[in-house]
Amino acid sequence: MSDPRTNDRIRVPEVRLVGPGGEQIGVVAIQVALRLAQEADLDLVEVAPNSKPPVVKIMDYGKFKYEAAQKAKEARRNQANTILKEVRFRLKIEAHDYTTKLKRAEGFLKAGDKVKAMILFRGREQSRPEQGVRLLRKFAEDVAEFGTVESNPTIDGRNMVMVVAPLKNKSEAKAEQNAVRTANKQAAREAKNSAGAPAQAAEDASAE
Repeated sequence: MSDPRTNDRIRVPEVRLVGPGGEQIGVVAIQVALRLAQEADLDLVEVAPNSKPPVVKIMDYGKFKYEAAQKAKEARRNQANTILKEVRFRLKIEAHDYTTKLKRAEGFLKAGDKVKAMILFRGREQSRPEQGVRLLRKFAEDVAEFGTVESNPTIDGRNMVMVVAPLKNKSEAKAEQNAVRTANKQAAREAKNSAGAPAQAAEDASAE
């Protein structure tokens, strides 16, 4: 996105002016807006060029650019990339092993990561791909609360793979985890305070 026009680069006869504190000054001649900006030792910045007339604001443009760059940097830092996690199955997997791998996959999806579910065929099992498809479809149904199939089961060499994408992206999952953590801390503090109240009451009563 190109930088907005500022000061003498704003070449229109009149503008809708917004003051440095966000106050609406109204439609004025561009010369008036420039003079008010200069008197405040600030810049005149075009914030809505397509409006009629364009909207301009009196502000410290250098500070504005710096803060915008910092916000963009922080957003990039918080936007963790989605990682492709892998969960491997045998065609004849025991029920408890399947449950363990299912829970692990659910954890990955809840954290905002994709899951690559892979079935490792052994020997003659390769001649029964329909059983692999059946197992992967069962897996997709079991994790449907947290993810959706991004790529259907396909043969990859001696294996069969399927990719499940999380329902929430990484940033949303992180924000939700932080909210839960904060709520748990608050609940723990309230429980501690309520537990301390009867003890204090009993102590006060004994002192009497």
